[in-house]
Amino acid sequence: MTSRLPTSLSLRRSLIALVLGLAMAAIFVADTMTEYAVAAAVFHTAVILVAVRWFSPRTVVGLTVLCIVLTVVSFALTPGGLYRVGLVNTCISILAIAITAYLGLKMVAAQTAAHAAQAQLLHIARATSLGELTASIAHEVNQPLAAIVTSSQAGQRWLGQQPPQLEKANQALQRILADAERASNVITRIRGMARGEAPQRQRFVLEDAVREMVALSQGALEQRGIALRWDFAPHLPDAWADRIQIQQVVGNLLLNAIDAIATDHAQPEITITARRLGEEQLQLTLTDCGSGLSPAVQSHLFDAFWTTKSHGMGLGLTISRSMIEAHGGRIWAEPRDRGGPGTQFHISLPAAKDARP
Repeated sequence: MTSRLPTSLSLRRSLIALVLGLAMAAIFVADTMTEYAVAAAVFHTAVILVAVRWFSPRTVVGLTVLCIVLTVVSFALTPGGLYRVGLVNTCISILAIAITAYLGLKMVAAQTAAHAAQAQLLHIARATSLGELTASIAHEVNQPLAAIVTSSQAGQRWLGQQPPQLEKANQALQRILADAERASNVITRIRGMARGEAPQRQRFVLEDAVREMVALSQGALEQRGIALRWDFAPHLPDAWADRIQIQQVVGNLLLNAIDAIATDHAQPEITITARRLGEEQLQLTLTDCGSGLSPAVQSHLFDAFWTTKSHGMGLGLTISRSMIEAHGGRIWAEPRDRGGPGTQFHISLPAAKDARP
């Protein structure tokens, strides 16, 4: 099935090229046989618009040059009419063809940049913890992209009128360039944030880092009446990881645990435990007393953009997994190991060695 797709696309492009060639020939004949006052050459703009959709920029440029040459040759071969009128119409036709090609290629470039920007945004969202900023960043990027599409459609309409509204089409082009630059600036800021959040391994006391994140969520815990129980094994070695990123993962898991516990729960409680996992690993576990995870939910838990929350984006656990795996660790979920409903999230992290600074 997949081997037929390229063949089908190639055949379709060949048919379109044949149709465009016939259309160009018909426009040339019509422009040559009619008087100077009839600017039939302006219909080459329709050929350019179709070519932009199906062919490479180099092919579109070549086709544009060919259309302009045909227009000039047609003007030279036209048998009669007012010469000055024909000269003006020819100049307008050439200008319309050139602007249509330029605007069309810019539109394609803008669409390509939009796809690249969206792919880059997803990559950064998976690789770095932007938290709730992800929603606002996506909103910022979508605004100029939507404006680019709107301006492109308006430009096509202005060029399609008879005669073409070149001034208004040029204004649409200027709006496209401005919005493309605005989208580029947004992505530049995102890249800067990504570089700022690069993992920087250091020794730190895991319990101290976790307690700092719990303090930030103290208001939500008290509002829900959720008790917090600590169970850290004694004499644990320091962790060897990016303290900030690990805190972000813990904060995300803690908020998920708070959301999982019903407000009318009789004895709401979250337990945080830590122990050694072999000689070189630490294991941190957050246990809630919520409704638990069904097998269907558990199978998609770390998928990007998959969420059971009405207000969520489905990126929190995906980002958390990316950061933990970047440290050589692992994150996973399973049902609560003792009686009653609930969920346990486990994180494994490298432990610091004495030789490390």
